[in-house]
Amino acid sequence: MDPNAPIGFFDSGLGGLTVWRETVELLPVEDTIYLADSANAPYGEKDPAHILELARSNTRWLLGEGCKLIVVACNTATTNAIAQLRAEFPIPFIGIEPAIKPAALRSGTGKIGVLATRGTLASALFATTTRNHAADTQILEQEGEGLVAMIEAGHADSPQMRRQLKRLLDPLIRSGIDHLVLGCTHYPLLRPLLAELLPPGIEVVDCGAPVARQARAVLQQHDGLREAGREGSHRLYTNGDPEIMQRVVRTLGREVPVLRLPV
Repeated sequence: MDPNAPIGFFDSGLGGLTVWRETVELLPVEDTIYLADSANAPYGEKDPAHILELARSNTRWLLGEGCKLIVVACNTATTNAIAQLRAEFPIPFIGIEPAIKPAALRSGTGKIGVLATRGTLASALFATTTRNHAADTQILEQEGEGLVAMIEAGHADSPQMRRQLKRLLDPLIRSGIDHLVLGCTHYPLLRPLLAELLPPGIEVVDCGAPVARQARAVLQQHDGLREAGREGSHRLYTNGDPEIMQRVVRTLGREVPVLRLPV
């Protein structure tokens, strides 16, 4: 592995930027390339075969850019495609799994909510993760219907988002959960609204920081960490609306230009 090559990221759109930010903060000297496939969002409403083809296409593009490691910064793409990607491409992949294990370990009520896309909730990997790490915990699943589409359209803080999120959360709150697992990388972009809508006793859990730590560990295993000496450079691409993505990047505390890719 070439330590000076960039780390690649792809997602169905903007959500993986939350994982990208955590990785950049943990590994500030690494170069990164991020691909937002917003033209095909949301992945969670597509069938598994289509998701796999999109994941393959994104992987080929990032490999063409010389990436040394690819973070599949999308829960739906991870659950439906990462095993096949690892079998087909000669590069390490890091995927995203809902943070069910830490939520189950910390839960006092024995009830945790999982807000995720249909594609993630219906996947074999999600079922396996739940069985292995939360056998004694009641998992209350909630499909985040419409949330990704609104985030991709730039409406993360809109009145309609607040209404929809409240509608989705109310049954989980009434059930007595004490942890809410965000099972889609888009959903951490809704943390300000979640802070308003959730009672104080419910902890919100996502996977951004653990994924960043896993990226560091895999690079160490392959002698792929870049030596210190300069700040990393970053290239962000979208086949959607660059202005919407640019606003999200700024809300994450970063000033990196967003480049437009053809659909």
